[in-house]
Order: sequence, then C-alpha cells, then structure tokens
Amino acid sequence: MAYVATRGGERAIEQSQRLFREEMGTITAARVAEIRRAMPYLIDRVMGEASLYDEDLAALALAQTGGELYEAVLLLRSWRTTQPRLAVAEPVTQDGLFTHRRISAAFKDIPGGQVLGPTLDYAHRILATEVLSDQDYRPEPVEPAARPSPAQQPSVAAWQAENDLLTAAEPDKTAGNDIPDITREPLLFPSKRAHTLQSLARAETGGVLALGYAAQRGYGQAHPTVNELRLAEGEVMVKHPRGTTFSAGRVKISQAEVVNKKGTQLELGFAATLGWNEVKVIAAATLDLNSEGAPKGSATEEEFFLYHTEGVESSGFCIHFKLPHYVTFQSSLDAMRDAKKKKAAKIPEPAE
Repeated sequence: MAYVATRGGERAIEQSQRLFREEMGTITAARVAEIRRAMPYLIDRVMGEASLYDEDLAALALAQTGGELYEAVLLLRSWRTTQPRLAVAEPVTQDGLFTHRRISAAFKDIPGGQVLGPTLDYAHRILATEVLSDQDYRPEPVEPAARPSPAQQPSVAAWQAENDLLTAAEPDKTAGNDIPDITREPLLFPSKRAHTLQSLARAETGGVLALGYAAQRGYGQAHPTVNELRLAEGEVMVKHPRGTTFSAGRVKISQAEVVNKKGTQLELGFAATLGWNEVKVIAAATLDLNSEGAPKGSATEEEFFLYHTEGVESSGFCIHFKLPHYVTFQSSLDAMRDAKKKKAAKIPEPAE
C-alpha cells in the first residue's frame, strides 16, 4: 500500500473551518445570554480554567466552540492576554467571604454551623423525561429560613489552630505586582507556593479529579477528610490611583481544606478556584495534601500533577497528533522496509 500526502491546501482548510461554523449556526446575543443563564456551573468551570472571570465571555466562548471545553478555555485565555492589567486587588480572606454554602465532614458542630446551601448531594438522581413530552419541569420554591445563617463565616482551620490541632501557616506579606504570577512566569520546580495554588486553580477539572481520586484510593501518602468546603462570593477591593479603596464587584469562589492526621497534628491541603466547582477543589486540595514527600514520578508528585493537569497545553499536545506527520511516518516506513530487506538478504535459500 502506498502512503501519499493529502492535497487541498489553503482552500480546503478554509472550507473545513466554514463547515464547522456553519454547523454552529448564527451566534446571537440572545443565544449567549441563554447559555449563561442555563448552564452556570459550566460557565464557572470555563472561567476557572481560563483564569478569567467574565460570565458573558465564557458563554460566548462556549457558543463559538459548540461546547468544546478545551477550545472554549483556549479562546478565553487567548482573549485574556490581550487585555491590560489595570490593578491588583486586595487579598480576599475567608472570614470576609459572602458564604452561600459551607460544610465540614470532619466535625458535626463547627463555629458558625453547617450551611448546606445549593446542592444535589442528598437528592435522587432522576432524569426529568417528562420535559421531552412538552411538560415543564418546575422546581419547588425555596422556603424562607427561620433563622438565616450569617453571611460571613469563620475559618475551620483557624479554629483548629487556636485549639492546637494544626499549625497555622505564616501570613504571606507579598502584595501587588510582587505576587508570583503563573500567567507571566514559567512554572519551575520546586514550585513557588503561589504558582502551585494558581496552577491548581486553573487546572483541567477532569485531570485533577483523576489524579486526586487516585490519591484518595490509596496511591497517595495521605487520606483526606474534608475539613471545610465553601462556595462563596468574594468582594474585589481595588485601590484607586487617588488613594481610595472601592469595590469592583463580587466573584464566585470555591475553596476546600482537607486534613490528615500526622503524629499529634493535622496536616492541611488547600485549593481554591474562580466559580463554583466543588469536585475540582476537593481533588486539588487532596493533591496539595499529598505532594509533600511524594515519590518521584508518582501521581501525587507536584511536578507530575501540575504539568499533567494543565488542560490547554495537554489537550493541545494530544490534538497535534492528528495533524500531518507524513514525513516522520514515511521515514519510519522506509526504515522498516530497509530492515526487512537486510533481514531477507541474510536468510539462505532452502536446500532442495
């Protein structure tokens, strides 16, 4: 069989792009608004992995790519690089978060109490097939709480540190443009703490889940217990050039603390990301917890999981294999044929 290069050139490439966009149809502002309204958790995932908080642009990226997540994240990251950095916001602390959901699997009674918030954790997973028969699915209305929980909630880890159950980390005094930024600096190992947390924050959710799950099943050094899981909104406080500080709005944040007993103390793993994505932050915090002392080349080694959960780079590397490799493949075939000829030349003719 002969292997030949496919011909077509620029026109074929242009037509293939037109075909894709034709299948997507006309993209309108109404279509983008509906994606944003109907799929908030998908929007959150795209914003988190792109490290850009803009719900309209995330919805547009999904509309433009037909929901292909890697392409949507790449589009949003690319757009992000074109925008100037106007300011660096003030640090957002746990105690200052406007909390919608806050639970702990480690303690029944935690300071501030458990706040279930929006969740399907305790619901039956039943597909509402009646919708396909033109019957609307209408959720039951939420009943007003007899005693609403406080908007701000204390940190469980801080309470544990006060009770000598774990050692609190020293506050990081780095501020402003001195904060290491993974979008502007290369990821080197051993990784800076800021780079580790930033990489996990924008890591690909499925990859983080796979490696975090592996660690939870026994391929890591520490088994996690969810110390605190929180879905919240953080106030973005920015200093004006004239010296005054003002709120630029709120962003949704997910954060998880997981702990493991080590001697007489608890060791802590932490992760946070933009948007609401519980699975990701629990798995990412598990990887953070397991990274110290992880064997070289294991799934919980920092270098391994930070590189291999970078969704845009890893998907791009995988996708590049479908692009033309004619020259290298032909070279391999030529080497195979040459080896066969040499092998055949050494085999003597059978005696009659």
